[in-house]
Amino acid sequence: MARRPRRAARSSVLVTAGPPPVFGPAAAFGCVLICAAYVLAAAGLRRRGDAWPWARDCAFAAGGAALLWGLCGRLPGGPFTAHSVRHLLIAMAGPVLLVIARPLTLTLRVLPPGRVRRGLVGVAHSAPVGWLLFPPAAAVVDIGGLWVLYRTGLLSATHHHPVISRLTDLHLLVAGLLFSFAVCQLEPVRRRWGLPLRAATLLAAGAAHAVLAKSLYAAGPPGSVFEARDLRLGAQVMYYGGDAVEVVLALVLAVRWYAVTGRRRGRRTASPVRGGAGGTRAPGAPHGYRGVPPAGPAPGRSRGGGPPHGEGPGAGDPLARR
Repeated sequence: MARRPRRAARSSVLVTAGPPPVFGPAAAFGCVLICAAYVLAAAGLRRRGDAWPWARDCAFAAGGAALLWGLCGRLPGGPFTAHSVRHLLIAMAGPVLLVIARPLTLTLRVLPPGRVRRGLVGVAHSAPVGWLLFPPAAAVVDIGGLWVLYRTGLLSATHHHPVISRLTDLHLLVAGLLFSFAVCQLEPVRRRWGLPLRAATLLAAGAAHAVLAKSLYAAGPPGSVFEARDLRLGAQVMYYGGDAVEVVLALVLAVRWYAVTGRRRGRRTASPVRGGAGGTRAPGAPHGYRGVPPAGPAPGRSRGGGPPHGEGPGAGDPLARR
C-alpha cells in the first residue's frame, strides 16, 4: 500500500502569495509630501546663503523612494523573497538614507527662533531620547524585534491579521530609524556616544542579523511554510542586503572618525603663537619665545574669544551657527 504524503502541521500555514501593499495612497502621499518639504527647506536654506550639500537632498529622496516602494508597492519574487525585500527597504536601506540626510539639523536651521524651535531642541536634548539613542539599546530594539518576528509565530499571524501586519512594519521602520540614528550620531542630540561603542554595536548587530538570515536559509519561520527555493532566495536577499547596508553605516563611521581625528591633529600641530619669518627666536628673547603675537585675534579664534567654526562643545549643533 502506497504511503500517503505527510501533511503540514495544523499550526503551519502554506504561503503561496506575496505580501500585498501594507498601506494605501495616503501613505504614498505622505512620503511624497515629506520629501517635497525636505527639498523645499533645503532650497530655502541655500537662497539665504547657507550651505547645504546636494548629496543630502539625493539621500533623502532615495530614502523616501525606498519607503514608498516598500510600504505601498508590489515587490518582486515569491512570498518570502518579497517579504525580505520589504524588510530590507523599510527597516534598513530607507532609514539609513534618511538619517544620512540629517533632517533634524535641517529643521533646526530652517525654523525661526521661537517656541517650536526651543521645544524641538528640548526634545532632542532630553534624557529619554538620549537613552533611546544608546547604541546597544537601539540594537536590541531593532535586531531583537527581527528575531521575535522570524523565530516566533508572529510572521504567521501577520498573514491573517492586517492590523498586526501594519503594526509590525511600522515597528520595523521606527526601529530601523532608531538604530541608524544611534550608530551614525549625525544630529545635535543630548549625548554623543563614543566611536568605539558605536562600531562595536554595529559589528554585533551585523553578526546577529547574519546569523538570523542563515537560520532562515536552513529553516523557515515557525507557523509558516514556504517553498524551499523561495525561502533560500529570501534568506540570501536578507543576508547580502543587510551586509550592504552595514557597509554604508561603517563608511559613515569611518568618515566621522577621519574628520574628528583630522581636526584634533590640526589643533596639535598648529601653534597659537607664531613668530616672524620662519618662526625664529628674536635675539636676546627668553628661550621658547618666538616673537610678538599679532595684534588681532589668535589664528583659528573669533574676535569674541570663542572656538573656531566647527570646533568646541557646540560643534555640529545648528543652534551655534545662527
